[in-house]
Amino acid sequence: MRLPRVLPRSLAGQLFVMQALLVAAVVAGCAVFAYVSGRDQAEETAKRQVRTAALAMAESPSVREAIRAPDPSAALQPYAERVRAETGIAFITIMDPRGVRWTHPTPAEIGRPFIGHTDRALLGETFEETYTGTLGPSIRVVTPVRDEGRVVGLVSAGITVERVSTQVREQLGALALAAGAALALGALGTYVINARLRRHTHGMNARELSRMHDYHAATLHAVREGLLMLDGRRRIALINDAARELLGLGPEAVGRRVDELELPVALTGALLASGPRVDEVHLTADRVIVVNTSPVVGGEQRGTVVTLRDHTELQALSGELDSERGFSQALRSQAHEAANRLHTVVSLIELGRVEEAVEFATAELELAQVLTDRVVGAVGEPVLAALLLGKAAQANERGVELVLAEDSLIDDGALPESLAARDLVTVLGNLIDNAVDAASEATRGGGAAVPGQRTAARALVTVTARTDGGELLLRVADTGAGIAPDDADEVFRRGWTTRGTGRGLGLALVRQAAYRNGGTVTLDRSEDGGARFTVRLPLTGRAAPEVTA
Repeated sequence: MRLPRVLPRSLAGQLFVMQALLVAAVVAGCAVFAYVSGRDQAEETAKRQVRTAALAMAESPSVREAIRAPDPSAALQPYAERVRAETGIAFITIMDPRGVRWTHPTPAEIGRPFIGHTDRALLGETFEETYTGTLGPSIRVVTPVRDEGRVVGLVSAGITVERVSTQVREQLGALALAAGAALALGALGTYVINARLRRHTHGMNARELSRMHDYHAATLHAVREGLLMLDGRRRIALINDAARELLGLGPEAVGRRVDELELPVALTGALLASGPRVDEVHLTADRVIVVNTSPVVGGEQRGTVVTLRDHTELQALSGELDSERGFSQALRSQAHEAANRLHTVVSLIELGRVEEAVEFATAELELAQVLTDRVVGAVGEPVLAALLLGKAAQANERGVELVLAEDSLIDDGALPESLAARDLVTVLGNLIDNAVDAASEATRGGGAAVPGQRTAARALVTVTARTDGGELLLRVADTGAGIAPDDADEVFRRGWTTRGTGRGLGLALVRQAAYRNGGTVTLDRSEDGGARFTVRLPLTGRAAPEVTA
């Protein structure tokens, strides 16, 4: 048999019931304590009151004088009743040492023996007792009346227990009202707090909240995108494993402010911004990440939810695709140019100028073969050789001459397997692309020349590729306008470009590839006045990464 549900289903409802019971128990306990304390206090007050009245009567000279009279009752009865009425006590009884009453609230009891104890008073002691007399149970004080050292009478003043109980009941009514008000106020406060808790927990119970937390934690770590949650003070409240990896953060990142994490300036600014950010590309030391931010406005404090996507590999593949597209365009141009040259040779033969046709064809073949022989002879690494030949064709189509420096030499097998071919393509391909752009623009007069820089007579890009003391040295120099000194510190740091938006990731990718392989990137001025980039990659092991300009 299934037992009926006693507590509400939701966590807020359960807490409300428990808190209401707790408040009721506390208020009831306080009420009982106040009642017991009030009763004890009422009894203590009654004892002090009757003691004061009894001692005052016993010390009164008029009482001693009346006791000496032949009929003490005649003087003492009116006096005792007047004092009793003024003090509000139940009775004042004055008696002789034998206990015969001289006064009593009921005149018929005068002359009868006192009901109670008098032994201790006859010995000169004032004492208290609760005793049942003619008026019922009472709290009384008995004290002696002395005259010249002798006990000549006794005074007993008392208040009935019923009167004390009546006073306590009156206080209990006020106490009940106060307890009811406290209970109502506590219940109202508990209801308000639990209504707010119910809104925050969406009416779920503790088991459901625990299960949701487990699902939340599992989902958080399973998501491959980086997830970052910032509180209203821009401190990290939550971060998953992917975000730690993308940003290079450790377990101690939770609770720290974003501006304390030593992230790139642009990325830090995006995370601190109050407005949303959509698909912004940012660069870290070794990654290209896409950032989306969305402010949280439903809570008490504004926060931000940040998602991070790794586009490093995608950007590298995009660069390779651009290179392949350039290669195909260069091949189409070369095919078109080869057709023109073939038509020229055929036409010369048809005109009977065979020797001139042979001379023309031989000269073209020798011109095309010079760079190929130079590259193949100096660069034994197939990937680099293919890249140089393809970039040379592209540069030629743009009117830029690409030459390989005389001291270039890379033997076949000199590069370790740990040095990825993709990183070599990224480094050398981007540097050559930038150099060709700079040399071409300078020749056309489209570049922004550095103050004091002459314009090159021809567009030239010089590439150096060699192994040097346990390092692979890749150097690209151009005859362009160069890079202004003010931009030298920024060129690697934040995707610097002079050719509009959507560009400027090439040098950042070069820096990242060098960083991953423990290498260095330096920038200075070439002999022709343009920019010269030098990349050094260790051939054995990883060195400490460094970027200088």
